[in-house]
Amino acid sequence: MESWYSDLRNYFPAKEMKSEDHMALLFKEKPEKYKLDEGPQYTLVYFEKPDFLFIDYILVHSSSRGSGLGSKIIERVKKKNKAIILEVDPISQEDPETAKRVRFYQKQNFKKVPSIKYVRKHPITGERSEMDIFYWSPAPQSDEWVLEKMKNAYEEVHAYKGEELYGAPSQPAEEVLQLREAKKRSKAE
Repeated sequence: MESWYSDLRNYFPAKEMKSEDHMALLFKEKPEKYKLDEGPQYTLVYFEKPDFLFIDYILVHSSSRGSGLGSKIIERVKKKNKAIILEVDPISQEDPETAKRVRFYQKQNFKKVPSIKYVRKHPITGERSEMDIFYWSPAPQSDEWVLEKMKNAYEEVHAYKGEELYGAPSQPAEEVLQLREAKKRSKAE
């Protein structure tokens, strides 16, 4: 097992992890889009298209948290001058780290898109996973635009060759990612 994969697996919950084979296949078959950037104290895995970038995983090792390294990584990605989209665990009382992660992205000027509902069943664990979608962009983008880009990232990354890799077809993007009904949207978020 690659050390960067082991680091990710030790940090992220199983319901958020792809198999190592899945990631290896993405690196092999989409090398111009699916990329690994790692250093001694961090791992960044992202999917890059001409008009946006999806951060699949970002991990700053515990010994370097609070040092500004995470901010430097995000600033480096922002220099690509395209929208950045990522999934973040909703804030939970049971896991105080969730609030820290949200504050980190907010400090980096990422905005939560509360109108996007993201719920998926993990292909290995079968666990239900609900995530919030955050984005940063050098130009304003609509919620619908962010939704379409996130659907593209889901299809090309999370659902890539799902049946081949996990023995069952992946959920369709339209089932996993949806706009909430306007009357249900919270203006407070």
